[in-house]
Formats: sequence, structure tokens, C-alpha cells
Amino acid sequence: MIYTKTGDRGTTSLVGGSRVNKDDHRVEAYGTVDELNSHIGLLAEMMRPLGGGYYDELKAVQHNLFTLQTLLATEDETIYARLPQLAEEEVDMLERQIDLITDRLPKLQNFVIAGGNLAGAQSHVARTVCRRAERRVVTLARETKVDDVILRYLNRLSDYLFVLARLAVVMDGKEENLYV
Repeated sequence: MIYTKTGDRGTTSLVGGSRVNKDDHRVEAYGTVDELNSHIGLLAEMMRPLGGGYYDELKAVQHNLFTLQTLLATEDETIYARLPQLAEEEVDMLERQIDLITDRLPKLQNFVIAGGNLAGAQSHVARTVCRRAERRVVTLARETKVDDVILRYLNRLSDYLFVLARLAVVMDGKEENLYV
């Protein structure tokens, strides 16, 4: 059954069963990452027709974000230690991809306004949600321990989404919307 009615009074369960308010900083953090994950799913589908392997990359990002969501939803250290962890190599992979994509793009001399094509616009939406998720995790990190790799991953992911937005427009033969 999809509904349990246990959240009808404004609380939810974390991994491990403890209950918190639905506006708890932990819930805000993993909930915003969940929203980001949905936006990236839409972006992946928009990137699929453009080719270049970006669909598969974005699906891998979604798996990483699900791992990240689970970690953020877990306050019990014993349970946390048994969960799959986000590897530092995932941050390195994003950096490599950012560099490869940047090499394919015209030199940036102006600010970019979201748009150009649907995939580019959606990548910018995902980027801004990623930045909000990062802010929510920073807020949570002031209250409790958050692994540094989570913040590094979100920070790099927003950069990746920025260059991917630009690449989606270029791959589609469209013009970037520049702020001049």
C-alpha cells in the first residue's frame, strides 16, 4: 500500500525509523536532492536524442543522488556506516566530464541565460535545483556531521549541469542565449 497515514500530522520517518517533522533540515536536504533527481531524469530523456553518451552519464548521476539521498536521510551512525557511500571517484568523474565538455564549447565571454533548446533549459533548471540542494545540505551540516564528499559532489554537479546545458544547445545546432 502506498499510503500509510503516518505522515498525516506533519512528520516522516528517517532511515532507521526515527520520526522528524517534515520541515526538518534533514528532510529539506534529502527532499531537495530528490527533486533534483527528478529534474535530472527529465534532462536525461531530453539528452537521449542528442547522443554522446550523456543519457547514460545522467542515469549514473541519478544513482549517485539516490545514494546521497539515503545518506542524508540517515541519522543513526550504525546504519549509516552500513549503507553504500558516495565515492570520491564520483567527484573526479564529474571533473573529468566538465573538462571534456568545456573543450567542446566556444570560449565563454558573457553570462548565459537559460534556454537555447529544451535540453539546455532543463539542464539549467536542474543546475539551479542542485544549487538549492547544496544550500540545504550546508544548513544541515551546521547541525550535524555531513560527509564532505556530499557537498563536493553537489558543487561539481552544478558545474557539470552548467556546461552540459551549453553543450546541449551546441549539439543541437542552436545559439546560446547570452547576456550582453
